[in-house]
Order: sequence, then C-alpha cells, then structure tokens
Amino acid sequence: MKRLKEFDIPFAGLKSGKYQFEYEIDTTFFEAFNFDDFKNSDIKVVLEFIKKDTLLELFFTAKGNVEVVCDISNEYYDQPIEGDLKIVVKFGFEYNDDNDELLVIPHEEHQINVAQFIYEMIVLATPTKRIHPRVLDGTMQSETVERLERLHPDYKNEETEIDPRWADLKKLIINKKI
Repeated sequence: MKRLKEFDIPFAGLKSGKYQFEYEIDTTFFEAFNFDDFKNSDIKVVLEFIKKDTLLELFFTAKGNVEVVCDISNEYYDQPIEGDLKIVVKFGFEYNDDNDELLVIPHEEHQINVAQFIYEMIVLATPTKRIHPRVLDGTMQSETVERLERLHPDYKNEETEIDPRWADLKKLIINKKI
C-alpha cells in the first residue's frame, strides 16, 4: 500500500473540539491497496473527528456503490454499500493496533492517516456472497444462469426419459418423508 497523503489529518495544530472531513472514494483509492475486486466505486465517507486533551475519537460513515462481479452469473452489477466504524486513538509509548476499536500511537506523533480505516470499513461492508439482483428476482438472462438451472437436481427435462427402476426408488424416498 502506498501512503495516501490526502487522508493525513494533522491533529497537533487543532484545538479540542469536533471536526468533520469528507472523502470521495473511487477506484484509484482501491488501486493504492492493490485491491481489484471492485471495477468501479463511488462512495462518500464522512469522518467526524473529535479531539480531546488525552485522546481522539473517529466516527466513520460510508455510503455509496461499488461495481462487483456476481458470484452466480459472472455479470457486473452495482452493490450498495453502507458502513460505519468507531475508533478511539490514545497516546502511549509505542504504536499498538491489537484492538479493533482502540489505536495507540506514540506521544510524538502529530498526524494520523485514516486511509487504512476507510479501506477496511468499505471492504468489510461488502457482502461476502455477491448476487446480482436480477438473479434473485429471476429476470437474469445469461448463459451461465441457464446452464446452472439445467444442472440443478430439481430441473425437469421432458426430453430425457427416466429409467423405471430410478422412478420406483424415488417413490420410496417420497413415501418415507411422509
């Protein structure tokens, strides 16, 4: 990952209080992380940054769309993304990010880069199983979906004749379930 300087927040010169930062995330952001699961992306991230005397509080919210490949039809579609993340930043002797919600940075630090937090929030907000909406409602017309339907065990094909021995065995299974 290369350092994205536009995501640096120099907090040393800020007075205690609440600040808001907005970021427009596109495909070039994910290219910096060598992440190529998204073909296109249009996400708005809002960071509410609260500086206190002894700590920093960061509240991230993201909303937008990413273009991903459907796991079933292999077609691209826009996947809506919504996510939020809260991180507390404390000051200590050395850097420590063992806890997901607590980050410890050295006392001598004067800025924080939030790109990694935004990246992780968006990637984790993306569903692990990606299914095109037209596959879900049955309107998808693609060769892949038609082939999967033909391979489904419940697919009825009028052209093939069922061996009578298998038909009798199938009756036994059906009767057993009743």
